[in-house]
Amino acid sequence: MVTAAERQNSWELSIQVDQRQGDESMKFKILVKGDLHIGGLMLKLVEKIKTPQNWSDHALWWEKKNCWLLKNHWTLDKYGVQADADLRFTPQHKPLLLQLPNMKTIKLTISFSSVVFKAVEEICKALNIRRSEELSLLKAPDDPKKKKKKDKNKDQEEDEIIDMDVISGTAGSSLYSKTMTATYDPENGTPASATSLWFGENSLTSSQPNVPPEELAKMYQPLSMEDKSVINAGWLDSSSSLMEQGIQENDKLLLRFKYHCFFDLNPKYDAVRITQLYEQARWAILLEEIECTEEEMLMFASLQYHICKLTMSTKPVDYSDEPDIDEVEAALSHLETTLEGRNTDKILEDITDIPKLEDTLKLYRPKRLLRTFKDYWFVFKDTSISYYKNKESASGEPIEQLHLRGCEVVPDVNVTEKKFGIKLLLPVADGMNEVYIRCDNETQYAKWKAACILASKGKTMAYSSYGSEVRNIQSFLQMKSLAPPPGQAASDVESMEMNPECFVSPRYGKKYKNKQLSTRILDAHHNISQLSLMEAKMRFIQAWQSLPEFGIKYYIVRFRGCKKDEILGISYNRLIRIDTSTRLPVTTWRFSNMKQWNVNWEIRQVRTLI
Repeated sequence: MVTAAERQNSWELSIQVDQRQGDESMKFKILVKGDLHIGGLMLKLVEKIKTPQNWSDHALWWEKKNCWLLKNHWTLDKYGVQADADLRFTPQHKPLLLQLPNMKTIKLTISFSSVVFKAVEEICKALNIRRSEELSLLKAPDDPKKKKKKDKNKDQEEDEIIDMDVISGTAGSSLYSKTMTATYDPENGTPASATSLWFGENSLTSSQPNVPPEELAKMYQPLSMEDKSVINAGWLDSSSSLMEQGIQENDKLLLRFKYHCFFDLNPKYDAVRITQLYEQARWAILLEEIECTEEEMLMFASLQYHICKLTMSTKPVDYSDEPDIDEVEAALSHLETTLEGRNTDKILEDITDIPKLEDTLKLYRPKRLLRTFKDYWFVFKDTSISYYKNKESASGEPIEQLHLRGCEVVPDVNVTEKKFGIKLLLPVADGMNEVYIRCDNETQYAKWKAACILASKGKTMAYSSYGSEVRNIQSFLQMKSLAPPPGQAASDVESMEMNPECFVSPRYGKKYKNKQLSTRILDAHHNISQLSLMEAKMRFIQAWQSLPEFGIKYYIVRFRGCKKDEILGISYNRLIRIDTSTRLPVTTWRFSNMKQWNVNWEIRQVRTLI
């Protein structure tokens, strides 16, 4: 019984209570005062419900204000809650459907009250994916064609959903167990034990079989820059919760690698991460979400074919046997052998002896009077390239010196046509300057490109990774070669038991007859046939990273003072202003050259100071 004194300055607050799944919601009215704190309100509510249940996961959600009331010490007055407010007492953890990069859909219970960044961290922990900061959640764009078939395919889709909550509760075959969470080293972020040791067999480490060409053709849809911008507009805000962004229980979201700056990929600990990264790259190639040449498409096809063969034929891999490659360990090994007086194979070069490259290369600068490639004598020292009219004039002043620190190195290669070019994007005050360098052969290209890549990071050729960088480039060029190695017998087309059209985009599948495609894929496969399963996936990811468009996300924006929309490309190291009519870059700004930038979320405006 409420007394008159209690009613003074009190008012009734309406609260809807969500109970267990399947139970109907109930509505309660609680007599409150403005100085009542949120914790006290929830205590009053639970006492009034009188239902024996664990309410610890429940919290108050304010629909009108689109926010959670999570600060239990705050009063109703401080939150601005008044008599007209309609609150909801609901679980913070709810089931969510997630489409993984391999196109498989899982059902997982996660926090709808934590910010998306924390929710993704929770998802990655459940899936055993390290470096959760590389991923985010994406709303799938509405497809009008699919709406008509939605009801028809609903039952079929539900059958294909993997319920992670059921799996994690199954003894002996768990993919994720709350009592077996990985413990990470605070220094380097690596788990204390290998993936396979504490997770057992994990289905997410296996690559999915390629879909039939007919199914792939249905999924394929040519995307313009505007289409890509619409898709990218669906990325969720990492600093807001799922509920605050309109996501409800059992909604479907896409889990994708968003930030294309991948930290240490270690097969020993990252089996799931590498496989899912490979799957995202594979689908990006097959659906032509990223542009690549015909030569590159066939190289990717041969790697997919090789991975498919190994996946179907090999036994499960024990990733705990994978070796760790660490430069610190290499340095310590080098020091140990030197102190003991043994011969060393020079793991690390003497940093006081910086190597120098000198050779005749071709140069082309689009914005200068030089309209064609012309021979010059090039000298690469430290992190700079100097070029001279000829070798004899190298003792004097160079025609120009190119400083590569902070530049971007883009391959311009066609192995079949013997074209080995390097495109350098050099940072200047108002954007980027383009320089094209053409090499004569693969060996020359590998040495100069490796030096350019290190120089762009501020490192010289004396750095210990220069040799391995050269070898990686050479093996990548060999991988791109569509001709079998010398002395290799011609490919037996009949030996290819899979449909070759599964490994290329529908557009390329229509271009060749089945037999022609098989021959070209098998010829390219000869160059990579010795790779292990994990090496092949890593090569695929590295080849994907080397594509010119890799990592660029497009958004439709409007610049201050302009009356029409433009496209802004955002990469991990630069912003690109693109003209919507010509699709050509107008200006490029590197983040390293920006003095300051900020976002005004109220008027949705980004301001940069160059």
